[in-house]
Amino acid sequence: MAVIENSKLSVIGAGSVGASLVYASLIRESANQVALYDIAAEKVEAEVLDLAHGTQFTRSSVIGGADLDVVADSHVVVITAGAKQQPGQSRMELAGTNVGILERLLPQLLERAPDAIYVLVTNPVDVLTVAARQISGLPAERVIGSGTVLDTSRLRWLLAKRAGVLTSSVHADIVGEHGDTEFPLWSNARIGPVPILDWTGGERFSLDELDGIASEVRNAAYTVIRGKGATNYAIGLSGARIVEALLDDEKAVLPVSTVHSAASGLGLDGVALSIPSVVGGTGAFPIAETPMSETEAGLLAASGDAIRATMRTLGL
Repeated sequence: MAVIENSKLSVIGAGSVGASLVYASLIRESANQVALYDIAAEKVEAEVLDLAHGTQFTRSSVIGGADLDVVADSHVVVITAGAKQQPGQSRMELAGTNVGILERLLPQLLERAPDAIYVLVTNPVDVLTVAARQISGLPAERVIGSGTVLDTSRLRWLLAKRAGVLTSSVHADIVGEHGDTEFPLWSNARIGPVPILDWTGGERFSLDELDGIASEVRNAAYTVIRGKGATNYAIGLSGARIVEALLDDEKAVLPVSTVHSAASGLGLDGVALSIPSVVGGTGAFPIAETPMSETEAGLLAASGDAIRATMRTLGL
């Protein structure tokens, strides 16, 4: 991938997710310059030094530290800072603590990068996307949650492995909350041009098998957290991919999370959740005409209701 000239990405939080996202962005040359910020000076300075030692092998540069001025004039700011999800803890249980962090942090970021597009990765990402929009006052297209981009990648990997094809040949999306109420849009999932239930390159998929795959996707984060304490590599790559779509004005279709309006006709006014969206240089725009079955439309509404319940608890 060609580095995008004079572009600057800032990543907030030098934990495992933030450091992995910076690493992925440097390797993929997602931006001309990548900045990493964290309040833990010794930690962030060590991460930046380690990353800088490898920049002989990339055309991107890296800076960072515990001074928030490192984010000045960023084109995209990705926020990964927040309390860490613990084994057995749901994403929604993180909400109160992480909204408080956003309330303190976001006004300071806006002072230094007023024209940036802001991407939320911290969980629960949908609720935090709503909070960030309310705190910042920015238009909905400039406050984006990483949403179900990673979940969709997990789904496509599992389907490709089962079908014996390249992951890029699988076209299927996870939508809704990035969490327990997310679900796949099986009604328009396909492998190449073939609807998923019509695939005959080996044993056919059954509905029960697809339900099992969807469950595996929903529980994937918990599986990884039990084994190693955090998810970081795949979300780092997912975040870098979103950044590239923004900085290069790709107009790529990705299932990011945005705050929906009544005009979308989806009944999700004020709620952030993921549906396929056009992601480019001015932000992300959900595709309201995404086809869904009646059952899937009901599941999307239920996912929105679950997010609303948490929003009410937090006074959002």
